[in-house]
Amino acid sequence: MTSAAPCVLVIDDEAQIRKFLDIGLRAEGYEVLLAANAADGLALAATRSPDLVVLDIGLPDREGHEVLAELRQWSQVPVLMLSVRDSETEKVKALDAGANDYVTKPFGIQELMARLRVLLRSRPGEAEAPQRYDDGRLVIDLARREVTLDGQSLALTRKEYAVLALLLRHAGRVVTQQQLLRDIWGATHTHDSHYLRIVVGKLRQKLGDDPATPRWLKTEPGVGYRFISGT
Repeated sequence: MTSAAPCVLVIDDEAQIRKFLDIGLRAEGYEVLLAANAADGLALAATRSPDLVVLDIGLPDREGHEVLAELRQWSQVPVLMLSVRDSETEKVKALDAGANDYVTKPFGIQELMARLRVLLRSRPGEAEAPQRYDDGRLVIDLARREVTLDGQSLALTRKEYAVLALLLRHAGRVVTQQQLLRDIWGATHTHDSHYLRIVVGKLRQKLGDDPATPRWLKTEPGVGYRFISGT
């Protein structure tokens, strides 16, 4: 373990879940902090500044939604919510309150690790997002809101441009479907993935980007999309 290892705070009242995550996260090289209730979790979040928080909704002293709301008053740390509640209403409530992702119990450790890696790659405070992309074929100028391909201006819809711009701002990183839907369509549409598939499909057509061998827009199955540099 090195000082550069990402630190994950797990706030969950189930001892078995805490032990399961502690073992799994440490095996992947993470530093782990554990809390069994909201009070201890918020204290650790304030004093240890974790890189990511895994937060259970059903805590003994406070609802996870309340903990998230308080946390968001002073921190933008990525938060992944855990819950046995799998209704769309619960998920939308958590995401609308500022959660970055939502996983229902029981869950597989590999899926959870993949989601954590996505969130850690999207942490705030990293390198400033590019305002202009130019690989000799595709030019995206965010300041001018212009996109050209082989010297020809591309007529993109507002949603197509918004998706492309958001992916470019996180170039090289996976942007989850939930993040794209929340940021572009709104918090009540975080499960309307068909909206996103349609827009990405049309965007690929206009770019001439083959999803089987992508040059710019790569699909991360079951997770989201990533803007990659043209070669």
